Amino acid sequence: MFSSLQNKKVLVTGGAGFIGSNLCEALLKIGSTVICLDNFATGHKKNIAPFLSSEKFIFIEGDIRDLKTCQEACKNVDFILHQAALGSVPRSIEDPITSNDVNVSGFLNMLVAARDNNVKRFVYAASSSTYGDSENLPKVEEVIGKPMSPYAITKYVNELYADNFKRTYNLDTIGLRYFNVFGRRQDPNGAYAAVIPKFVIQFMNHESPTINGDGTFSRDFTYIDNVVQMNLLTITTDNQKALNEVYNTAVGDRTTIKSMAEDLRTYLSAYDSKIAEIEIKHGPNRKGDIPHSLASIDKAKQNLNYQPTHIFKEGLQEAVDWYWNNLQ
Repeated sequence: MFSSLQNKKVLVTGGAGFIGSNLCEALLKIGSTVICLDNFATGHKKNIAPFLSSEKFIFIEGDIRDLKTCQEACKNVDFILHQAALGSVPRSIEDPITSNDVNVSGFLNMLVAARDNNVKRFVYAASSSTYGDSENLPKVEEVIGKPMSPYAITKYVNELYADNFKRTYNLDTIGLRYFNVFGRRQDPNGAYAAVIPKFVIQFMNHESPTINGDGTFSRDFTYIDNVVQMNLLTITTDNQKALNEVYNTAVGDRTTIKSMAEDLRTYLSAYDSKIAEIEIKHGPNRKGDIPHSLASIDKAKQNLNYQPTHIFKEGLQEAVDWYWNNLQ
């Protein structure tokens, strides 16, 4: 399906991270040459260890906040999948300056380097947080509200810069607004771990996970394979109308946090029956959290021929299997 990427050179920034390493793996299987740029701020060497022996995999340890590094990484590159960022709403609230430095200044460095090296297409990780306080459901790309966190601001600024670089320098870009991505290699550790891997490790350790609020908040949880598909579609499409747009990258369905936690407990208890007895606790709501998230994926279906391969429960079962087999 993506054979046109054979022998193409693709730069994946943040390639040692959760999403980035899955993109590197998929591209290598297709036959692309992959340049991975990462500074291990949130990524891990173990995520790219299996690729290092491939002569089609080139690793550059570096920071997107350094323009010279970005210029070096972009040499002779056909496409860029820009995943490098500091995620997490709470992290950005605690330290907005660093989030801005990486997510805005680093992003601008990458755009400049892409422009200077005549990269064909610049695809970047945008975020569902851009919808902010908009209460419209489902979320459609053209209707957003006010950002509710510094992180959300940085990701919206990315979209504005990308649009401007097309208008000013004719650099083709596509933004992918990720909706609560989960799956293999997502880090369960650290203060800013995403909710699914965090709950997985707590259940496996026979600890009670704590939901922020009463559990009725809902999310359009999106399995990693759907996200990989979207990225590959953006750099293989020949539909000119698909370029210089932003797209929801999601399933188009939503699950409450409470239901997600209960499903996790059920799937994990198949491996360890004691997990079925673990209580799920509740705490206060978290600052900056939006109540509900549900994407319309009509635009992606129409322009990119996107068809999600995994609904939430299918992806969750695969993720649980991966965690159980890799975190013991």
